Amino acid sequence: MTAPAPAPRPGAAVVRALEGRTSPTQPPPPPPGGPRPGERALRLLTVAVVALSAALLTGRAWLLALAAAPLVLLALALPRAYARRVETSAAVEPRRCFEGDTVTLRISVAHDGGAVRLDPGVTLGPGLRLDEVAVGASTVTLRHTALLWGRWSLGPVDLDVYDAGDIVRRTVRVEAAEVSVFPRPTQARFTPVPARLPQRLGEHASVQAGEGVEVVGVGAWVPGERQRRIHWPSTTRRGAVQLHRFAAERAADTVMLLDAFGDVIDPVTGVSSLDETVRAAAGLARAYLRTHDRVGVVSTGGTTRWLAPGTGDAAFYRIVESVLDVRRDRRFDGPGLERVPPPALPEGALVYVFTPLSDARMLKVLRNLQGRGRRPVVVEIPSGDPPVEPGDESGELGLRLWHADRDAMRFALRDSGVPVLRHVVGEPLDLALAPLLSGRVGGRGR
Repeated sequence: MTAPAPAPRPGAAVVRALEGRTSPTQPPPPPPGGPRPGERALRLLTVAVVALSAALLTGRAWLLALAAAPLVLLALALPRAYARRVETSAAVEPRRCFEGDTVTLRISVAHDGGAVRLDPGVTLGPGLRLDEVAVGASTVTLRHTALLWGRWSLGPVDLDVYDAGDIVRRTVRVEAAEVSVFPRPTQARFTPVPARLPQRLGEHASVQAGEGVEVVGVGAWVPGERQRRIHWPSTTRRGAVQLHRFAAERAADTVMLLDAFGDVIDPVTGVSSLDETVRAAAGLARAYLRTHDRVGVVSTGGTTRWLAPGTGDAAFYRIVESVLDVRRDRRFDGPGLERVPPPALPEGALVYVFTPLSDARMLKVLRNLQGRGRRPVVVEIPSGDPPVEPGDESGELGLRLWHADRDAMRFALRDSGVPVLRHVVGEPLDLALAPLLSGRVGGRGR
């Protein structure tokens, strides 16, 4: 896996906009309403108050001159008219993007009074990085980079509106817009064929005879039958018309079952098992949709979400949209998590289970599928080994037991007829699915 590119060093405008506001645990309090002194006015008043206090305490009159200078500057800089009414409008482009794309937030400001200076303060949500802040006379442009998939907030943005002399300011809050960041699908092209294909036209050759393009044998011509292609060697040998027999072409139903019971972070690489689970499932779903198959999705963990199988490019975006709320809805308790809704699994659908095999509740889900006559395909997402300090004998023993427990889990699944494939992060998913290409998969479990 290639190391991610280092983040660019933020500029001075970005540092000022994010100062004390990055990744808050709670929403920031609302800004104070009405006009109030600006930073320059506070500095001048501070100097004047300190000089007056020193003059009163020491009794030296010349210190009053030090207080007069900032007061004179403050009087000269007082605005004749400052912004009493400020209206803002925000536009986000795009509202849907993929990981690594740029999201631009443009804020337009309309006000009364004279010229103003704008100073934004950004409360940046997780999953995004602020790269650039451009401030104009009446606009503020913020450019972000989407780092992780999910639904993320671009703010809120507290906009300080100063008068021309930086003496009076008003603060208005621009409520944040939400963007949907789609995962980058893992590269995948292979689409293993399930053992049972529904009666729908598609691109997979079935075991039934039909009007496909794949030849499955030769048979005698029956009166009334269309002479599609005559097999001349057999016709000459037998003295009767012999025709090619073709396999019927059917479409497959596949369901991507995502393990969202938890998120395991690899202590060495920092890779998130939930991130890789969604990326791998998105890559395989796109591969099946390219062959005009129907694809559905089920996410288990906290709130169980499912989407009935669909086809076409629109189905891919519906699938991704349905799993974007996994981060928001993920909880670790609640009833009914180990049972997949029956409508989410059409008859004969091939079920792929993407899981790090780190939560025992996922085994209950797999047993439930097998009890309903399904034999899913488990795609294991690596989660890394727990860190062990050098020389820690108890830790090393615990790591060996942890490895043994996972090996026993894989053996139990394979022994019950469930294929367990291991996906390596950074490699095409085709390498993990290659063992399935030797035959049809997804028959009834034992």
